[in-house]
Order: sequence, then C-alpha cells, then structure tokens
Amino acid sequence: MSTAYRPDYRYPTNGEKKALLELARAGKAPRVLCRWSANPRIVVLDPQLNPEGYTYHGMLHDPTVAPIVQSRYQEYWNTTMARTCDMVEQLPEVWDVSVEYHNVYDAAYFGAPVHYPEHQVPTAHPHLTLDDVDEFLRQDYSRPLENPYVKDMLAFREQLIAATKDFRHLGRPARVLPFTLNFDGPLTAAYMIFGEDMFVLLAAEPDKAARVLLHITDAVILRNQALLQLSGQPTVQRWGSLADDAVQLISTRMYEDLVLPAHERWYSTMSTTTPATRGRFMHCCGDGTRHFPIMSTKLGVSSFDTGFPVDHGQLRRDLGSDVYISGGPAIGMFITGTPEQLYAETRRILESGVKEGGRFGLREGNNLPPRVPLENLLAVYQACLEHGAV
Repeated sequence: MSTAYRPDYRYPTNGEKKALLELARAGKAPRVLCRWSANPRIVVLDPQLNPEGYTYHGMLHDPTVAPIVQSRYQEYWNTTMARTCDMVEQLPEVWDVSVEYHNVYDAAYFGAPVHYPEHQVPTAHPHLTLDDVDEFLRQDYSRPLENPYVKDMLAFREQLIAATKDFRHLGRPARVLPFTLNFDGPLTAAYMIFGEDMFVLLAAEPDKAARVLLHITDAVILRNQALLQLSGQPTVQRWGSLADDAVQLISTRMYEDLVLPAHERWYSTMSTTTPATRGRFMHCCGDGTRHFPIMSTKLGVSSFDTGFPVDHGQLRRDLGSDVYISGGPAIGMFITGTPEQLYAETRRILESGVKEGGRFGLREGNNLPPRVPLENLLAVYQACLEHGAV
C-alpha cells in the first residue's frame, strides 16, 4: 500500500469491478465504493468535448442539439469516466435522451424567468417580493399539465421524438424518456422565487412562511404525480427522495419548526415511507449537516448525499453507524488541486471515522464540474482502493 498518488498505478479490470459490485449488492463489499455524479454540463462547458460550441439554450430548446450532447455525454461517462471509478466500462445499446431541465425547473414552474449566461449553466432569477406573498398563496396549481412551463416541456419532448427517429451515434439509436420532474426542495424553490425576501418572511412572519413552503410542496406534489401518471409510472414510490440545499441558510430551530413539516408532507405523500421505516434519502449541498441529526431522527432519513464543507468524521459520530453517507473532496479541489492533494484529502476523509459501519460511498462533494483532469479522478480512486477497506 502506497501513501501517495502513483501515475503507474494498476486499477481494477472490468471483471474485478463486476465481482466487487456483486458483493456490494449482497452487502458484502470489502471496501468503500468510488463513484461519481455528473451531468451533461461536463460536455457542454468543455471545448474539447464540445468543439461545435453547443449551448445550454440549444440543449433546452433545439431538439437536434440535445441528442448529440446527451449521447456524447453518455459515451464519455461509460468509457473515460468509468475507468476512473467503480463502474464497468460498457456502452449502452441505446442512448437515453431526455428533456433537460437542470436546477431551474422549480422556479420556472412558478413563473420565474430562465436566463442562459455564457459559458455557464442556466439560472433563474427571483421574480416575486414580499408584496407578492399573499397573491402567491392564492394561486391555484391544481391543473399542472396546463402550466406553461410543463406544456412547453411536453411539447419539446414531442419534438425530440421526431428529431431522434433516425438519429445515430456510434451506430446506436436513441430513445426519448418520459418527461418527469424531481423536486429541489420547498425552501430552495421559495428562495428561487422570492430571493432573500423569503428569509425575511421566515423571521418576520413564520406562520405565513410555513404556509408558503407547504403551498409550494403541495403544488409540486400535484405536478410530479401528474407527470408520473402521464408517463405510466407509479405516483407513489417505495423510497422517499428529496433535496433542499437552501436549508444551510437557516438555523436548526427554524428548520425544525418551519421547513421540516413541508419535508414530511413530501415524503409521506410521494412515498410509502414513514419516519419509522427509515427508507428516506436527502441531498443537501453546502454547510447543512447540522440539520442531519434532526432529519435522521424526526424524518427517518437513512441516506444522505453531501456537498461541502463537511466534517465527515463528525457527521458519522452525529448520525451513528447505520446511516449511509456519500461524499468526498470538495469539487473545487478537483479543478485547482493536484493529484497528490486529491489523494491526501481522500485518504484523510477515509481515515476520519466515516467508514464506521461500512455505510459510506466515496464521490465528489458534489457533482463533478467540467474540465476535471482525469489524473485527479484517478488519484481519488487510488486512495479509495488503498485506504477504503471496511
């Protein structure tokens, strides 16, 4: 076992990875698994992978662009990226093409304008103020399929179907997936709609703020269930899943009193889970880990996906050994750091105590940015192979 990154390191073969993944499925993996999270921005915003200069506006509005970018991303993900983690290198027989929405979809659904900054992902600007809260609470969102944003996205999906009829990449055809949406969380959505005014409302009129959060949650439940039903999928899942990055901006008491009820509404409506079943997942970027013990005990969240900054060892001590945690080095380090620094940081995290109980997954914290040197990914993977035993 080495203590530093080695460019000549021997990484697992496809066969060795398959054997490891079989053990992991049986709950018998001998070490932490290393996997990445990414999306097509690593293609769109990397000139080497996108020499034509396809833009995000094209990705979201031009049905001829989306299949090209998404199939190119899947090719890169299943070959180059697979070699840097515990993923089997294998191209799919069919490219999955979907309606892209990124992190603007909740705001856009509630009427916020979407902007397309050059060389960046789409963004939505807050469009309401405290003066608009009462009117917002009166808005009727009971007919989600008539919402302008949803209608546009469903229409774009039909355009994608037509555009991919004869599409081929590496000789493989494409299929267009059903259009469904996730939820980035009630507080995050409220922040994208009202901006900083939402936090003023939380402090000045907490009862009204709580109503806003539940109003958003109920509207999104109707939206997501309508889209699931339209696509022929179950509207209630066996596993509860939610994100809410903006909780990092409030106190734990404010979270428990005002936001947690909206989170519980979401979990209990969109899934068959209860706090007692321990079948719930939460994604939270940023410095929100102080809320995780409450989420675990009162909501029954048993799996957390983290961003940064995170004290992984302390988080393990706070949550206990039976809660799954995924995370790793901060994403900025993947761009600015050296392989040696990434190796050392990964080893530090793995030796922090976070592996206790064998319920830790190594990844970036959180979501790989474009143009990460492959050597930095390999350095993290090597540290996992050498110091990830459980």
